[in-house]
This record gives sequence, C-alpha cells and structure tokens, in this order.
Amino acid sequence: MARYELDDTQLSDYLSRHISGFAGPLSSAKFSDGQSNPTFLLETPSRKYVLRSKPPGKLLKGAHAVDREFRVLSALKNTDVPVATAYHLCEDESITGSMFYVMEFMDGRVLWDPALPDFQPAERGAMYVEMNRVLAALHSVNIDSAGLSTFGKPGDYFARQTNTWTHQYRASELDRNDAMEHLIEWLPANHPGDDGRTSIVHGDYRLDNLMFHKTEPRVIATLDWELSTLGHPFADLAYQCMQYYMPRGDSLTGLAGLNYAELGIPTEEEYRAMYCQRMGIDEIPNWNYYLTFSLFRLAAIVQGVYKRGLDGNASSEKAQSYGALVPVLADIAISLHN
Repeated sequence: MARYELDDTQLSDYLSRHISGFAGPLSSAKFSDGQSNPTFLLETPSRKYVLRSKPPGKLLKGAHAVDREFRVLSALKNTDVPVATAYHLCEDESITGSMFYVMEFMDGRVLWDPALPDFQPAERGAMYVEMNRVLAALHSVNIDSAGLSTFGKPGDYFARQTNTWTHQYRASELDRNDAMEHLIEWLPANHPGDDGRTSIVHGDYRLDNLMFHKTEPRVIATLDWELSTLGHPFADLAYQCMQYYMPRGDSLTGLAGLNYAELGIPTEEEYRAMYCQRMGIDEIPNWNYYLTFSLFRLAAIVQGVYKRGLDGNASSEKAQSYGALVPVLADIAISLHN
C-alpha cells in the first residue's frame, strides 16, 4: 500500500550519515507478515538491513514503541538472549513519516505454525527445548547489569497490566462483548498477589517471534520487542502456553487436540516443568490465572488490531478479519476457571 512506501533516496542519504559503513543506493520492500509495526527489508550493494517503524495515523497511547524495542535490543546484545544488532534509532518523523530504527538483517527461518508440520518429531522436540532455553535466558538476565532497571515498574505486574489492557480494550471497543466484560471483572477479583518476581519480559513470546538457524534447531534472533518491559516472568511463559488451548483453524493455529507424543512436541505440563527446572523453581501456583490473563490480554491486542484495520492504520491486510477472534479467545479464557 502506498502509505507504507519509503523514500529510498532520502532514507539512504540519512542512514549514510548515521550508520557506520552504510552506503547506498538503497532499495526497500515491506515484509507482508506481522500485525503491528511495519517492517522493511533494506538492501544496498553490500549489505541488507531491517527497518521497523511506527505505523502511520492516530495510535493508542504507549503503543508501537519502537524506541523501547531499540533500547532492549541494544541492552541484550551481550547476553545469552539471541538478538539482532540494533544500529540506529531515528526519532525525526520527517525522514519517513514515523519514528523508526534500523537493525541487522538476520538470515534464518521464521516459522508460523507451532505444530511445525514440516519437521520430524525429533526436530520439533529440539525446537521446543530451544524456545524454552531462550525464554529462561531472557528471564535470567540481570536487569541492573543490562542497564534496564528503569525499563518498567517493578512489582504488581498483573494488576497493572490488567488495568492497562482493560483501558486499551475500551479504547478500541466497538460492541459489548459479555465474555470480555466477565474477564474484566474476574481478573482483579482473583489476583493471586505479587510474589516479588521481576524480570525482563518479552510480552509477545511465541514461535513466530523467534528466528531459527537455517538448518539447526537453534534460535539466532528474538524478534518483535514492542511489548517488552519489566514484569513477571510467568506472563511470558503463560503467553506461549496459550497455544495448547487454542483450536487449529484459518485464524488460530493452536495446538489443542493434537497428539503431542506422536508429534514429538512436549505437553504443556512438560514444557512448564522444563522451564521450572531451568529457573530453579518448583511448580507454578495459580497457573490458570496466568493463562486467563494472557488470553484476555491477547484478545485486547487483537481488538486493537481489528480497530486499526477498520481505521485503515493496521500493518496487515488481514487486520479486519481479526474481530471474530476476540470472543473466541475470551471464551477460552473463561473455560479455564469455570
């Protein structure tokens, strides 16, 4: 779409002055996948780069924070969390029309279906072990040493996030949804209390936000840090484990009802136990609360994508079809505590 085209000549001139070794001419092309921040492949005669930008138009407060993505990528570069190198953040909207940053192009595989249909059981199992390893590595990063002690508010993460996503949902709400109304009441009333755990949380940790090596079951980059903050590590774990409750279909590619042993994929319990072992903790109490919260949060995110699609500001052509997913996700959340 025209509104996502870049002025390659102007951008090339700008980047040549701000990124060491950058030399045009430049050609850009928008990646078609993704629902949030428009992402472009930049090609020069000698190198490839990736540019991520805020979408155009009126946005919800605090959303599409590419400056926060740039900050966390920069902070994690020398940790055990695989990330691309972030080169430059541009806050001058006159260059492309929106704030953006440029990072290293990583040549690997992004996989979209958590059932991993194109792989053998042993490969699937190895990929799930690797996803678990990367998640535990992220939650083990020393916040102070990484320079991220001010990246978010420590403590009471679920209460604050429930409030935040309730407000975000209200800001993009079009019709009353009884299931979402139930969750908006249920989550604060059943909050398990703060146990003091704080880590960097990715906020959207799932298979398609990881890039695997071209031939090995090894993650070479963790992608899409837009929702990252300081928070409770179990939020990331529960968010990834939502897939075990989601049906498989055109709009949702969940894992519900599959034969995990036959596929070589760990069960939810096995995946959770693997994480606990890596983190040196016992079983996680109040697990269904964390799952319920995660499904509610995803429903609120999807509602926002749907609303932006109607307004013409969403990055994906599929955005307007997302409205039907909100009640589906909310109903799954309710089924976990009924």
